[in-house]
Amino acid sequence: MQEKPVTILAIESSCDDTSAAVMRDGVLLSNVTASQAVHEAYGGVVPELASRAHQQNILPVVDQALARAGVAKADLSAVGVTLGPGLMGSLLVGVSFAKGMAIGLGIPLVEANHLQGHILANFIRAEGDDHTPPPFPFLCLLVSGGNTAIVRVDAPDSFTMLGQTIDDAAGEAMDKCAKVMGLGYPGGPIIDRLARQGNPDAFTFARPHAHGLDFSFSGLKTSFLYFLRDALKTDPDFIQNHKADLAASLEKTIVTMLMRGLDKAVKETGIRHVALAGGVSANTALRAAFEQRRDKAGWTVYVPRFSYTTDNAAMIAMVAHFKYLKGEFCPLDKPAFSRTVI
Repeated sequence: MQEKPVTILAIESSCDDTSAAVMRDGVLLSNVTASQAVHEAYGGVVPELASRAHQQNILPVVDQALARAGVAKADLSAVGVTLGPGLMGSLLVGVSFAKGMAIGLGIPLVEANHLQGHILANFIRAEGDDHTPPPFPFLCLLVSGGNTAIVRVDAPDSFTMLGQTIDDAAGEAMDKCAKVMGLGYPGGPIIDRLARQGNPDAFTFARPHAHGLDFSFSGLKTSFLYFLRDALKTDPDFIQNHKADLAASLEKTIVTMLMRGLDKAVKETGIRHVALAGGVSANTALRAAFEQRRDKAGWTVYVPRFSYTTDNAAMIAMVAHFKYLKGEFCPLDKPAFSRTVI
């Protein structure tokens, strides 16, 4: 008798995106995400507004994910959900909904670590995809608004943190520098667009070194702020007149710092299969740096599709898929968590 396929509904609500995905036997059938524009007016995510928006979005998002996949609730094998890290109010909406579905359908709950989800986004494939995931072991540069780390991955459930930021994340630094320039939120995509029109060598900013394979971006933010303060004293229109060059120079500084650490990690470990993950992995210059290492340094590089770089439930489904195969289910009384190591 043929075994029943493993069909997982996954839910992601760690920050300001409400997302649901359906995966069957490791193949993605649907991935639906509702973003929250309300935070743009505040220059950053407002936790209370985020949790309220999740409550409004989660039911239609889940219904749409199931409908697009052509899957009925009765066909589900398990419900996967981001248990953390993230904003507690946002997490509680997704976790409570997932627990309710698991109880109501009498199926297991599978927890996912949000950061591991970003890394395993490199394994997502939809029907008809010609996709080759990285082999184990591989290195992953995880870069997002809240995290910057170099991780050694030896298996779908074996992650070793080799280095991480000791202060601000790369994406956070980009967002805050963009805010100082008056560019709006989120700043990363705006910096990326502007940088394509600017000269990356126009200005020089601090590139702090941290111990070992760790990163530090706090000094860069301070350097950028002081540079603008001094420039505006002599030219009140300096930012407006040099917006593209500032964006390109800032982007080059951040990418150089990231690749400096990753180059060192490859040299120390001897691992030349290298993946990229996280929201900042959508950045054009960072992707170009990966391609350059592939062509000139002989790395084999893995970069997820743009749709899998930001927060999404497809990556949570991938984590849940691997855990389900090992029978690793989550107790229904296990709470969400806002902070954790990978």
